Amino acid sequence: MLVFEIVIGLLLGGAGLAALSRRLGTPYPALVALAGAVLALVPGSPELVLDPELALTLFVAPVLLDAAFDASPRDLRANWRPVAGLALGAVVLTVIAVAVAVRWRVPAMPWAAAIALGAIVAPPDAAAATAVLKQLKPPHRLLVILEGESLFNDASALLIYRLALGAVAAGGVLGWSAVPTLLIVTVGSLLLGVVLSWVSLRINFLVEDVSTAVITQFGSTFAVWMIAERLHLSGILTTVVYAMTISRTASTLTPARIRIPSYAVWEVATFVLNVLAFVLVGFQLKTIVARFDRETWLEYGAIAGVVTGAAILARFAWVMGAGAFTRWRQRKSKSTAVTLSPGAAVLVGWCGMRGIVTLAAALALPTGHDGVAAFPYRDLILFTSFSVVLGTLVVQGMTLRPLMTRLKLDDDGEVDHEVRLARVETLRAGLEATQDAPGTTELATLVRRRYELQLRRARQTLEDHSHAGPGTQAGPSSPWGPPTADADMVRAAMAAGRKRLADLRADGTIGDAAFQQVEQELDWSELDLQQILRSESPGQG
Repeated sequence: MLVFEIVIGLLLGGAGLAALSRRLGTPYPALVALAGAVLALVPGSPELVLDPELALTLFVAPVLLDAAFDASPRDLRANWRPVAGLALGAVVLTVIAVAVAVRWRVPAMPWAAAIALGAIVAPPDAAAATAVLKQLKPPHRLLVILEGESLFNDASALLIYRLALGAVAAGGVLGWSAVPTLLIVTVGSLLLGVVLSWVSLRINFLVEDVSTAVITQFGSTFAVWMIAERLHLSGILTTVVYAMTISRTASTLTPARIRIPSYAVWEVATFVLNVLAFVLVGFQLKTIVARFDRETWLEYGAIAGVVTGAAILARFAWVMGAGAFTRWRQRKSKSTAVTLSPGAAVLVGWCGMRGIVTLAAALALPTGHDGVAAFPYRDLILFTSFSVVLGTLVVQGMTLRPLMTRLKLDDDGEVDHEVRLARVETLRAGLEATQDAPGTTELATLVRRRYELQLRRARQTLEDHSHAGPGTQAGPSSPWGPPTADADMVRAAMAAGRKRLADLRADGTIGDAAFQQVEQELDWSELDLQQILRSESPGQG
């Protein structure tokens, strides 16, 4: 009961810290990480040990699916070079730099354990960076790169992590023999994600109750991860492919009355999981730091400082080096390919805050219970991993806003323009549907005139924005108001608008950010319609 009371109190405290972080303009994980560090030092707090096999599944699977579901394949294809460079090159360089650094400080640590530590701290958490950047409205491309990187750097880092754990168990080191395994795991995970998305869509299509639908979504997420792990594939890759595949079709199969509350539940769930991850690490660290004497504090602190510095510098070196090399190649070949400017490269390089994946991977190291040998230097690795998370969140996270202000990287207005364009196109499709629909009553005429008026307003807003250029405000959040006339005609108009919106995303005219914003506007209009229909037909519903 005591642990439950403490967790509830810390969740409430986490909510308060999140509110404070928004006022301060800092990532809320930075303040939660500080709370976790304080928890580890509070005397009298209970000891709590988490099952290592549960850590990754519980904390990473739903958070990763939530991010992958919102990813835009169009934008990722357009920025595949920097995304791939960060997800592969930056991760590998960080793993090497951290492994060499920790071996320099602890020569007795096996190479496989040092590589495992490097893989644990290699993947940054884009959520911490984008939480700040979205408030400041940088160029949309930078958000795409950071969010796209976070989907795939977890996969590459955790693949290395799994191989390192296997090498420790086998008493060996990583080598070229791991390459076939990596290829099999990668291809198998991609195929499994597609197959499971097809199965999940058929199941979810049959669910009509909101609470059942949300439970099914969460259950499917954990099932996808566990099936992949049982088959010795990558839970990360499988989940990313599953989410991105299912998001292409879910918008047409899921009604608004389910989609809106499910999005709200997922947002709350990811916040709770982030808070709990830091809380549990604080509990775990308490049992470790209780055994520290002054010399151990100094030794572990020095190691954590060296590893944190190596992780930050490795990412920064990769981003700046890759950016300079790409610009040099562009000048030599006179290519028109879009590259990161020096200022943008500095910002991307500094957005290396570690988060929930690092914590979950550290917690997942074998503890020595249930007949499984304890992972070598587990206490040191867990302490160092949390120190890297805390250090990067505090140092980088709290300086991100002033850095962004100094670099003057302004919003390019791409998403706002696409939102306006999508509104015009969906209204045009809706108007055409009302003209094709039967009905000559006065109400039907009013519906058509209403769509004509909304379309004229949306066109004017689009033209004004085009002349004004990027950086102007988006204006009203939605041009759709509550429908007040023939239900069948309005349903046909909204269905036509949704189809047009889906077509715009499918042909690459708009990205997922614009699609989701306009889809949300249509969803609220649909719920308004349903409410009006229920009030007009009291015998139904």
